[in-house]
Amino acid sequence: MQVHSENTLSGSGVFVTITYNRQKKLNTLNLEGIYELSRSFDAIADDPTIRAVVLTGAGERAFVGGADINELRNLTPQTAKTFIRSLHGLFTKIRNFPVPVIAAINGYALGAGMELAAACDIRVACTTAIFGMPEVKVGVPSVIEAALLPRLLGWGRSNYLVLTGENIGAQTAYEWGFLESLVNPDSLRQESIRVAEAIANSGPIAVRSQKELIHKWEVLPLEEGIHSGIEEFANAYKHNEPGLLMDLFLKRKQT
Repeated sequence: MQVHSENTLSGSGVFVTITYNRQKKLNTLNLEGIYELSRSFDAIADDPTIRAVVLTGAGERAFVGGADINELRNLTPQTAKTFIRSLHGLFTKIRNFPVPVIAAINGYALGAGMELAAACDIRVACTTAIFGMPEVKVGVPSVIEAALLPRLLGWGRSNYLVLTGENIGAQTAYEWGFLESLVNPDSLRQESIRVAEAIANSGPIAVRSQKELIHKWEVLPLEEGIHSGIEEFANAYKHNEPGLLMDLFLKRKQT
């Protein structure tokens, strides 16, 4: 098992590609893999030059094929809590990460893999990707970040996935609203880089503020969410970023 990080310099900043490599096991997550991914995010969390992260799985068969069933098979009620809390900790770290995280889904995204994708801010997939929540088929419920699915898919479609355990193809996942972009397999890297560069070329302070605000929108009542946006808008002018970027915009309009 290996987690590889690669920095890419874009026009105005840096984005990082994190690749989870456990190809012989369909990139399934065991405790070691959870900790390695968590450490990879910790290593870059305080780097102000990083504008976005692309998260993907090694090879062409799987993004993350789920939690490692061999490890799940031997859990006890006590160790099950340790495992699932560790997994939730990773997903929370991604959701709270200061810059956007893009899931580049290159194959199976099942169970924990679909939840991992749901925890990311933007999901790009290839047409051969497969999605599903098969936990009930192996005797456990779908939990933790499966709770994000009704917000992304609606209750009926989420219920279908977690109650039947059946898989859906990438086209269906796109039509159901789980994916923001769907491309041919040979275009997946290019598309994920395009999205990362669009973020990297935006105002870095504004993007970080926007992600934090989106997180507030998820939990605050509507009026409180609106008022928190007013504060964030005013706070943007504590920096020189709006003036610099608006000047650049106006210069481009004049040419």
